[in-house]
Amino acid sequence: MSFLRALVGTARSARHAPRLAAGLTPDDDVLLDAPDGRLSPALVAAALGDPEPAAKLLATTRDAAEWEDRDRYVGRLAAFAYHRGEWLDRWREAAPRDPDALLVAAQLAVRRAWESPARAERLRELDPLLRPLTEEAGRDPVPWRLALDHARGAHAGHAVFEGLWEQALLRSPHHYGCHVAALKYLSAQWYGSQRAAFDFAEQAADDAAPGSLVRALPVRAAHEALRPPPGPGRERPAGSGTAGTEAEPAATDGARIDRAADRGLALSTAFAPGDPWPAEVRNLLAYVLVERERWEEALAEFGRAGPYATSFPWAVGGHDPLRRFLSARDRTRAELARRTPLWGRARAIPGRSGPRGH
Repeated sequence: MSFLRALVGTARSARHAPRLAAGLTPDDDVLLDAPDGRLSPALVAAALGDPEPAAKLLATTRDAAEWEDRDRYVGRLAAFAYHRGEWLDRWREAAPRDPDALLVAAQLAVRRAWESPARAERLRELDPLLRPLTEEAGRDPVPWRLALDHARGAHAGHAVFEGLWEQALLRSPHHYGCHVAALKYLSAQWYGSQRAAFDFAEQAADDAAPGSLVRALPVRAAHEALRPPPGPGRERPAGSGTAGTEAEPAATDGARIDRAADRGLALSTAFAPGDPWPAEVRNLLAYVLVERERWEEALAEFGRAGPYATSFPWAVGGHDPLRRFLSARDRTRAELARRTPLWGRARAIPGRSGPRGH
């Protein structure tokens, strides 16, 4: 009987898989972490050793209070400088007190310290670099987001983290990056629990404005819940405590993960298919839907993502992110085809239109 089912599944896949691929971007056209139209020229210039476009871009985001864009650009520019940093060195030599150059340099320093075997000690050494950034940040929440990430890796206590979180909220109550930083701190991987992470994410999503990426924060909590729990070789950080963890079931709460995915779907369908702005949220949502074996919705989400693959979540665990994205998409298509009756008709990918809004 199992052999017969395998034969039928193969026949169904052969018949329906090509039709299900019709609404998806071809593999060769999928882009990993593609920069938007504002960041791309800055990266091209940086590759040529010219920091001026990057300086102008970050100054514009600071003056216009475009905090979400600013956070993304700081992270991408620091990632670029990790491999090719001559342009950043030139920028800092020409303008040693430029707050944007200092912010990119601090983001880069935190990344390098984070990768050290002596992570906590290396991060604590950066206190003199980060403190002036937050003190002089004004309305800018991005230095506070960086301070939250730094505090998590440096094993800062709850009181310290709460103080930083309060300051971040004063600058921007619904800043996505700050909320992600707080969610990581509250996760079972670090200083909290699955329950704490979901409670925080759901409350933040309820309070967020329509179209805000914070509305998809529960999908982040779902992703954290689907990761292996700390165990041998994956111990929780020293001093993290275990409050709220002992009473949690060993199995992840599938119903809560599904509700998180439903919230993510509601946000994703409010944006146009192929919109690069929610690309990471869509990639994350597709990952969760695949893990939950919600194949039809997962395929639709891959369709809405269009050509935009993102390193997160596919690179978690050291994987090749683009290959893993394409593999998950192929698997979704194959599973859906296998479940479609041989002489039935595979549904077209839904969700191919929707209002654009940020």
